[in-house]
Amino acid sequence: MASFIIEGGHKLHGDIYPQGAKNEVLQIICATLLTAEEVIVNNVPDILDVNNLIQLMRDMGVTVSKMGVDSYSFKAENVDLAYLESDEFLKKCSSLRGSVMLIGPMVARFGKAMISKPGGDKIGRRRLDTHFVGIQNLGADFKYNSEREVYEIVADELNGAYMLLDEASVTGTANIVMAAVLAKGKTTIYNAACEPYLQQLCKMLNRMGAKISGIASNLITIEGVESLGGTVHTVLPDMIEVGSFIGMAAMTGSELTIKNVSYDNLGIIPESFRRLGIRLEQQGDDIYVPAQDSYQIESFIDGSIMTIADAPWPGLTPDLLSVMLVVATQAKGSVLIHQKMFESRLFFVDKLIDMGAQIILCDPHRAVVIGHNHGFTLRGGNMVSPDIRAGIALLIAALSADGTSRIHNIEQIDRGYQNIEQRLNAIGARITRI
Repeated sequence: MASFIIEGGHKLHGDIYPQGAKNEVLQIICATLLTAEEVIVNNVPDILDVNNLIQLMRDMGVTVSKMGVDSYSFKAENVDLAYLESDEFLKKCSSLRGSVMLIGPMVARFGKAMISKPGGDKIGRRRLDTHFVGIQNLGADFKYNSEREVYEIVADELNGAYMLLDEASVTGTANIVMAAVLAKGKTTIYNAACEPYLQQLCKMLNRMGAKISGIASNLITIEGVESLGGTVHTVLPDMIEVGSFIGMAAMTGSELTIKNVSYDNLGIIPESFRRLGIRLEQQGDDIYVPAQDSYQIESFIDGSIMTIADAPWPGLTPDLLSVMLVVATQAKGSVLIHQKMFESRLFFVDKLIDMGAQIILCDPHRAVVIGHNHGFTLRGGNMVSPDIRAGIALLIAALSADGTSRIHNIEQIDRGYQNIEQRLNAIGARITRI
């Protein structure tokens, strides 16, 4: 198990480039199974979750070629269907949450799929009902094999259907869309997720020959086609990394320029940080964060305490609430952080309390943060990263803390952030991997 040793209290300065979006590229790689033709994907981040999925595709018989530093070619011409029933394949799926998005493409193109219950972050229950019910609506038959602890999905033929999703799940919507593009007839998905990642997937599928309309809305219509062809796709920059870097600049009182952020696809993220009192400027497609000695949390118009909560897009992504909570610990004022989607994601705050943060954990979903206003800095601590986003939040806290901190289980951070210590050390951080 690897760890980070972080020497806190050093200001950052310079330019930093966000990596390709993790949550997008996992969908895009799975979608390459929908065609026997070549699909080229650019701006692929070099992170654990993505690398594991790419290796899984190779194991499945997909021809994968690395064409450049961040470009890959995928050609799913000779998929080994027998391997997909093996214990080895199912074991790999169980440790990789993104593998659940293999179901839609596999059922659509080959009429069957097997998947074990996928792993990922330990952030509470993460239901798969939306995925399964949506694909069942298209005509697939799901069975749970209790002996092998796997889901077996079979479909002689998929047919378009109307469906109203019980939740606007991003990966659930992606899975259903990927199944529906090769189904017979018309599929209508209401209460669909409409995050930029999903918009990117739909645009790529349309370039491959799909007929998807309603992109960027919560009502998606798909006219099924016989087959799809190849294409070239470029992944968006990762909005979670962009938000993480804004938080780092604020917490450490640093001047930072975040380059090539695809500003139009950030939605409410910049404004959410401004509500915490953080100044940031759009400069072309970059975000400039000036050095600030202090930042003050806004109140609502009636003077009540500010609440920052996650919501389906175009609301605030839940992946940034951990970062915003940490940033609030050094703000002037108080804020209620309401994490609605995952019931265990706020439990990492006990580590921040040990570092000197003033936080009241109300319940598994809500925490009140009373900002220090830099009246005193956090203390260095010894902690364990429970998930990707809490991991980066703890790293931000450690960068601003007085003294040396140690973060264990940084494999969780590696799952979502590419060469993070090298990139941060290049702009003034002091992080050592051991």
